[in-house]
Amino acid sequence: MDKQKKINSISKIALFGASLIWGSSFIVVKSSMDSLDPNLLLAIRFTIACLLLSLIFYKKLKLINKDYLKKGAVIGILLFLAYSFQTIGITDTSPGKNAFLTAAYCVIVPFLYWLVDKIKPDKYNMLAAIICLAGIGFVSLNKDFTIQFGDAFTLISGIFYAAHMVALSKLTKDRDPVVLTILQFAYTAILSWIVTLIFEDRPQSLDNGVVMSLLYLSVFATAVALLLQTIGQKHTRPTQASIIMSLEAVFAIMFSIIFYKEKITIKLFVGFLLIFIAVITSETKWSFLRKRKI
Repeated sequence: MDKQKKINSISKIALFGASLIWGSSFIVVKSSMDSLDPNLLLAIRFTIACLLLSLIFYKKLKLINKDYLKKGAVIGILLFLAYSFQTIGITDTSPGKNAFLTAAYCVIVPFLYWLVDKIKPDKYNMLAAIICLAGIGFVSLNKDFTIQFGDAFTLISGIFYAAHMVALSKLTKDRDPVVLTILQFAYTAILSWIVTLIFEDRPQSLDNGVVMSLLYLSVFATAVALLLQTIGQKHTRPTQASIIMSLEAVFAIMFSIIFYKEKITIKLFVGFLLIFIAVITSETKWSFLRKRKI
């Protein structure tokens, strides 16, 4: 195996690792909700992650200026809203549903770009949107065509995740990604603490299990997974990276079945499958099935 092939293989393994870690985080967050309110969990998670990255990349902190602070505020606020709605949503839904409904953001992104850049979504984006809506219907709609608030909040989080992705692409050009990551983590932590202090109760004590969950979410599901994604995407074709990263929801449902004992009905299975197909369609346009021109 030559050096380039080895680098490509390591990159794919890094992306696979990030997807696996993020997939496992849904069940960890769900189990933590018995002891912590949603925004308190986020406050602790992003405070630790921000401090950890600041210690590792402390030399980059000197780059921070007014422009970094403004752009960091925009993407930080969007990240906070995405995580907050998602974490509140998981209190009233299963980890598997939370993961797949969140994944709908991949389908939403091209339509937000349409609003920002006036670039009309292509036929694959349109098809993906239709398939995704059908999948969401199978996953979320009850027999009387109502939707529980946990699923609704999760879907709203997907909109904010999509907006966050668009903001990242527009605001991070010619800016250090590590610095912006630290800043958005800082803003997310601050906003989470504000919401916690105003609206949420503080726990009297935390057992060892909850502490370990918080450390896992902060260190592995936030800092380490982000680092793996950054490394992996640098040396992996976008199409391949999209497919590997879309496995996050698949891993989430796998962990949910094993540890949360989530029951997968035919209706849910069809919904999950449709959402997964929609994500693959929107992200890759099925280019991996077409022969490359020599």
